[in-house]
Amino acid sequence: MTETPLHEVHKDLGALFTDFAGWSMPVRYASELAEHKAVREAAGLFDLSHMAEIHVRGAQAADVLDYALVGNLTGVKPGRARYTMICDADGGVLDDLVVYRLADEEYLVVANAGNAAVVADALAERVAGFDAVVENRSADTALIAVQGPKAVDVLAAVTDADLASLKYYASVPAVVKGHEVLLARTGYTGEDGFELFVPAAQAPALWALLTEAGQEHGLVPCGLACRDTLRLEAGMPLYGNELSRELNPFAAGLGRVVKFEKPGDFVGRAALEELKKADVPRVRVGLRGTGRRAPRHGYAVLSGDATIGEITSGALSPTLGYPIAMAYVDREHAEPGTALSVDIRGRVEPVEVVALPFYSRA
Repeated sequence: MTETPLHEVHKDLGALFTDFAGWSMPVRYASELAEHKAVREAAGLFDLSHMAEIHVRGAQAADVLDYALVGNLTGVKPGRARYTMICDADGGVLDDLVVYRLADEEYLVVANAGNAAVVADALAERVAGFDAVVENRSADTALIAVQGPKAVDVLAAVTDADLASLKYYASVPAVVKGHEVLLARTGYTGEDGFELFVPAAQAPALWALLTEAGQEHGLVPCGLACRDTLRLEAGMPLYGNELSRELNPFAAGLGRVVKFEKPGDFVGRAALEELKKADVPRVRVGLRGTGRRAPRHGYAVLSGDATIGEITSGALSPTLGYPIAMAYVDREHAEPGTALSVDIRGRVEPVEVVALPFYSRA
């Protein structure tokens, strides 16, 4: 398995590791519930170095991304970021992405670890004919996230960057105690927070600085287990669960990211226009349970005795105290307030369709 530049740091902290998309990643350090609570109430420190960083540069960098992705990247101002997707010609989702516009002619595309090669290859293919270059810098880049209501206090202790003026989904070059980083106000937990892109060799020193600065603010190292429950509470899709090559943005309830109004063609336009008109038969919904047994990935969703869907992610919400899940269900059963049930290992448990997200920070 591939190891991040922080692997030895995680070992020293006593992390339990898991195989995630071929990467040896910390799943938890002590208690995933305590880590989850720390992010909701104070701050958590995450190693996200398994994510892919792909740069697109050149006079037509904006044009090639408008052609390659479903979003309008020309409309992103330098210093801002946008959530978008890269789709195949038939509208299937190859990956969901966050794209940062670093300058007029330079973008940073951040892809999921398991799709790094797929996205890099697709961009390299789609850049043909444009005055732009694609460079995959994933191996040389580490990504560290500080998430939680105290994240701004942690960062303020180590950088002179103007955090107050850094908007959500924006980034700025910054110096953190001598380390040059790209500091972004983005995240995947539903909380305020920051993501720091740094040369891989500097990651251990930066992790140590943030750990020290966060001590008085309750910052703890956090693994992938709590990252999953945090993003589930925030209603955010996970590629491989809520998104896949076999699904499209409209089924996922994310049709808003497809910008048909942008000029010119883009990969998947024709298929996505047809999918939008046709009303996809199954859609992503949120489900709330009333008991203590949590639906899990793959469990059947029922209406009476009929199977009308399948759970894609589920857990007992540490913040809310009741079971929550996301599922794909037949469109006619997707209205909030609809009473359904889930087959949890042979026991039928009632659930109700609810609007996403389950949790929003104040």
